Amino acid sequence: MIEIDRNNQRYDRIHQLIEWKKYKEAAEEAMQLIREEPEDPDAYAVLGHVNLRLEHYEQALHWSAEALRRDPENATAWFVRTTAYYDSENWKATKESLDEAMRIYPYEPHYYFLQANLCNKQGKFPEAKAFMLQALEITPENPLFLSTLSYNEALLRNFNESRLLAAKALRLEVESEIIYLHLAWAAEQRNDYDEYLLMLKNAIRLDPENKQIRDEFLVALQKNYRIYRILLTPGNLMKKMKPWQILVSWLILWILFKPLILVFIILYVVTHWVTKLLVHVKVFGWSRKR
Repeated sequence: MIEIDRNNQRYDRIHQLIEWKKYKEAAEEAMQLIREEPEDPDAYAVLGHVNLRLEHYEQALHWSAEALRRDPENATAWFVRTTAYYDSENWKATKESLDEAMRIYPYEPHYYFLQANLCNKQGKFPEAKAFMLQALEITPENPLFLSTLSYNEALLRNFNESRLLAAKALRLEVESEIIYLHLAWAAEQRNDYDEYLLMLKNAIRLDPENKQIRDEFLVALQKNYRIYRILLTPGNLMKKMKPWQILVSWLILWILFKPLILVFIILYVVTHWVTKLLVHVKVFGWSRKR
């Protein structure tokens, strides 16, 4: 991440407190700096960074705005602002902020990572891959970026490349739930369901309280039932098709095989809910409470 000038011993201390996750103390130090130097944009930017780590996104945006009011090209403030918008899923503001942040500091690899994620959300997989390659040019041994590129290659149906990148990412890092999550998504796209489940088991071991990981893990257990995976086959085939091809195919199938399509839909719905119930019982028992 972009860092403020470390020549100042006070900023060194705040940065160290952030690394130690002592956010309350870091925020107090930053507020003291603001009281002493109310026109110093870095003081506001670092307070925004503390709030970003605390996931207080409104406060992060507020303090980054204060920094930018004093210095419109403050790199740390733009980093905080961009990440806060992304983490709070404000995609339009993220894109606008990213464009400005990258103009000011184009050497921050995290920006290319965020651009890739935005492209993936829009189905622009080749563009996302290009951004990830740019990120890896700056930090070639970054396991998170490698795991994300593995996912991208899987989306592009480049399965061998995806597996090689996954193996490289795991050689570099085996204690990151986020990396395991990305590798799980990659395995799912490759239809490697055993690998998909294994990656999520590792992720949930490292962060059992993460709701996204828990939900993904339950879905992986559901897909572990072979009959459910068989019924997912049409959906997997559609991943390779363009929207107009999917529409035309469904129209043709509906006209020619209407009864079979209805049977398939009913079978899919029943299987989905039965396997979901089996997973719930397997994980939580018969209690309704989770």
